[in-house]
Amino acid sequence: MTIWIDADACPVPVREMVLRAGQRTATELVFVANSPLPIPRRNLVKTVQVPQGFDVADNYISKYALVNDLVITQDIPLAAEIVEKGITALNPRGELYTQANIRQRLAMRNLSEELRSMGQISGGHGKFGDKEKQNFANALDSWLQKSKNKQSNC
Repeated sequence: MTIWIDADACPVPVREMVLRAGQRTATELVFVANSPLPIPRRNLVKTVQVPQGFDVADNYISKYALVNDLVITQDIPLAAEIVEKGITALNPRGELYTQANIRQRLAMRNLSEELRSMGQISGGHGKFGDKEKQNFANALDSWLQKSKNKQSNC
């Protein structure tokens, strides 16, 4: 069981929460980015720096993540790929991507991207504040608890 973090655009508070949770639960963490990350060296913590390029980090995560893993990403196309493989995906705001919601999220993302390119809308997500941090912490703790229970029942 590994937690994969699409780290290039991952908010620092989320990285910090994942590091604490990984240490507390002895869960392997892999931070993937195409630039160096200030991640402390610890047991079970790995950083992978991939080459610069479109979707290089996403492709790396998609290639190596396994069914019992968790992928933390705000990249909806990556989340769609992960969910299709039966892997759990969670965004930094604490929302799970599922078979039931990923197609709609992908369609909304594509529409928003098209509207932005035409100058119809601008901006992206709102502020990443305390509510979003708490939602993420709760979702991460829930996933860790379920995963640890699955492991102990096997």
